[in-house]
Amino acid sequence: MSIALLYERSETDEMGIKLTAQKLGVDLTFIPFRKIAFSIFNNNFLAKTKGKVFTQIIEDTKVVLNRAQSKNRRLQAGYLFELLGKKTVNSSSIEFICYSKLRTLLHLWKEGIPIPKTVFIPCDSSNILKNGKILHNEIDIADLFQDTLLLDEGIVIKPDSGTHGKGILLSNNREELLFNIRETKPSIINPIGIVAQEYIKKWFFDLRIIVYKEKGKPPICHPVALARAGLKDFRTNTYLGNAVFAAKLPSNIIDLSIKSGKALSKDQEAWLFALDGMINIQENKLVDDYQLKLELEKALTVFESLRKIKTEKYKQSDFSLWNDKLEKSFQDYMVTKPYQKVKNIIDESIEKNKDAIVFHESNSCPEFWEHTRLIAGINVAIPLIKGAKSLI
Repeated sequence: MSIALLYERSETDEMGIKLTAQKLGVDLTFIPFRKIAFSIFNNNFLAKTKGKVFTQIIEDTKVVLNRAQSKNRRLQAGYLFELLGKKTVNSSSIEFICYSKLRTLLHLWKEGIPIPKTVFIPCDSSNILKNGKILHNEIDIADLFQDTLLLDEGIVIKPDSGTHGKGILLSNNREELLFNIRETKPSIINPIGIVAQEYIKKWFFDLRIIVYKEKGKPPICHPVALARAGLKDFRTNTYLGNAVFAAKLPSNIIDLSIKSGKALSKDQEAWLFALDGMINIQENKLVDDYQLKLELEKALTVFESLRKIKTEKYKQSDFSLWNDKLEKSFQDYMVTKPYQKVKNIIDESIEKNKDAIVFHESNSCPEFWEHTRLIAGINVAIPLIKGAKSLI
């Protein structure tokens, strides 16, 4: 019986999992999910690409590391392989929860974990009636949002299953709110209705926290988070041009993160999450924004050189050489004075405001090789593989 790595494309995370498995002495088989035709008929099952049959490989697989990049394909893959009698990390029940921001929040809220004040309205901004007329719902939706959320504090509208900051819109007045509601249309990243949240004044950073569990062992929260930081946009995702820093977690946030993992895992025996959290700092800032901006710009200048390395094409042909170069560039970045200054501001801000943490999202298939591993100091491939081994 073996562990299989299921993926769509072999990106740096997948290549990192392969490299880590080799170092751990674990044999992986590989399932290029999006290229395989799965056939079911009578009592038979067949899986093959145009050039290779995967039926026996799948039959011999005990546990699947489900690393399909698309949320929809990941959910479909998990359900398919579990019906074939395989264990998956993460399970399809976990994928179902994490697919939706609202479902994630409901599970956290149910366990008393702090989340942003959230409103969900299962109604689209407009509907086309049978007679062809358009029924506009924007005003009613805006009124309902404002009944619960304070517009002068900011209202954030976000797609229920979006990612990388896509479609996340901030409203600071009634006109912006109505416009943003109109912009929210049914799509693959927002299948139904509209989700809105209070704007959390997180200052300039948010946190990505890794929690994981092996079968038969208690869950663990890695004590260092990945802080994504910048002042260019209220969204701090690194895809929007922000830098990354290590952030030390106080014990109460570690405990809440473990509790969050338990709330989302639905009693599964092995799992891994990347939790997204924000510190509601509001006006409780350590330095003024002008001073912070100067330090951030210096750090971003250094960080820009890392972006160029990350896009170098030879990483596919010589991953080991590219990875050595990437690791060296991150080591150089982390010893610079701008990095250290911003990191200290983040650490002190978290400690000072540690009781103001809120959790707002969970990623069941986090990207990790380039940022989380090198900044937060955790190679997510290790708990993933160990979790899979524990299920055999």
